[in-house]
Amino acid sequence: MNHSDTMKSYLSKPGMAGFSLVELMVAVIVLAIGLLGIAKLSLGTVQANGSAFMRTQATQLIQQVVDDMRANQPAAASGSYNIALGVNPGSGPNCVTAACSAPQIASFDLARWYTLLTTLLPNGQGSVSVVQATNPTTGSLENTAIVTVTWNDVVAQQTYANGSTPPGTPMSVVMETLL
Repeated sequence: MNHSDTMKSYLSKPGMAGFSLVELMVAVIVLAIGLLGIAKLSLGTVQANGSAFMRTQATQLIQQVVDDMRANQPAAASGSYNIALGVNPGSGPNCVTAACSAPQIASFDLARWYTLLTTLLPNGQGSVSVVQATNPTTGSLENTAIVTVTWNDVVAQQTYANGSTPPGTPMSVVMETLL
């Protein structure tokens, strides 16, 4: 028996005919369902990364205005940095090219901060409140800054909402720190 006769007898045995069309279709359907699952998982990951990026931007913006207030303590202590949520501080003087007083620097800082808020975050808004309180331990006056940044993160709310947050509720990050 030569090699070609062995091959013919092997292929002609009953039950060794290969894949049928039905088996092939089932395999394609299983593969398609798996690929759709991977695509949905990838989409969820992209949405979560976008939400995390916005939260990071908000935190960096808060840190920026706190650093500005620490660099300009007299204006921060006098309330020059206080601004309510949703209020546009307007355009301050250009303290990069001209000498400015402490309140003018505060106005410049807030105008720049507001521009970044509205540029980097969808519907970005911010508030700053500096209050003085007596430290009960030392008896000294201390300035405490409360900075809030809000933005619209509808994609994350629709994707990850558990029913506790009404749709359209702005996301926010709040930081309270001593100056």
